[in-house]
Amino acid sequence: MSGTKVNPYAVLAIGVISVSTSAILVKVSTAPSGVIAFYRMFFSVLFMLPVFLIKYVPELRLITRRDWIFSFVAGVFLAFHFILWFESLNYTSVASSTVLVTLQPLFAFIGTYFFFKEKFSWKAILSGLVAVIGSVIISWGDFKISGSALFGDFLALIACALVTAYLMFGQSVRKRLSLITYTFVVYSISAITLFIYVLIRQEPLVPYAASDWVYFILLALVPNLLGHTLFNWSLKWLSTSTISMAILFEPVGAAILAYYILQEAVVWTQALGGAIVIGGVSLFLLDERRIRLKEMKKNMIGGVKDGN
Repeated sequence: MSGTKVNPYAVLAIGVISVSTSAILVKVSTAPSGVIAFYRMFFSVLFMLPVFLIKYVPELRLITRRDWIFSFVAGVFLAFHFILWFESLNYTSVASSTVLVTLQPLFAFIGTYFFFKEKFSWKAILSGLVAVIGSVIISWGDFKISGSALFGDFLALIACALVTAYLMFGQSVRKRLSLITYTFVVYSISAITLFIYVLIRQEPLVPYAASDWVYFILLALVPNLLGHTLFNWSLKWLSTSTISMAILFEPVGAAILAYYILQEAVVWTQALGGAIVIGGVSLFLLDERRIRLKEMKKNMIGGVKDGN
């Protein structure tokens, strides 16, 4: 932590609170899910545009044809992630929806296993199963509440799979581009995709109440730009696993905000299932970190031996 006067853990906490507002802002908006998602991405791109034009335009020359294809696919996946996640909030609670979306590391585990042949320890598999049991408890409780709540849970799970696919397609492109350029390109593609989706669905882009426009702008500024920017800043001072663990508290923050702002109570199945999901994913991330540290140590020892 030396080298910065700002406490990175405090910055990380603000980042978690920032992203926790996303579900609340969607819930209070009266616009359709596609429109909310479009304006979130549109205003994000608009706010990034001056910085991108001043400093990062030359970087576009570094983007290969393969990068453009991967960025396009990533942008489309991100667009539909937002559509389905926002739609899920029309059917299920903030607590259930945000908990199920945090299963993203497990979807990543499945994706890397099948597409990149990455292997995981039995502890990682066990922790994944624990998280799945937690999601089943949430879904079982929601089914008892209503069938529509279970449908909302299903939409949240698909949204989780889509954001995982977005990250997997974007990771190779991100390694060669700055954060601003990559984010601007993918967000732009996502905004265009959402615009086309809204036109096809014939969802009105105007008029909306002044409060809705405030929510659209806040969605772009707070969870999108502020939250994720703070996470990226924290990477300089904290490990990726620490940040990943902190992001798991998003459902907790969202549930607390939903309780006070929306008067949305949390039933015992959501609390129990949510705790089990967060616990399972936490164990998974800790085990993944242990394996990576072990591999790094092994490579360092191998490098020393080769040097001799």
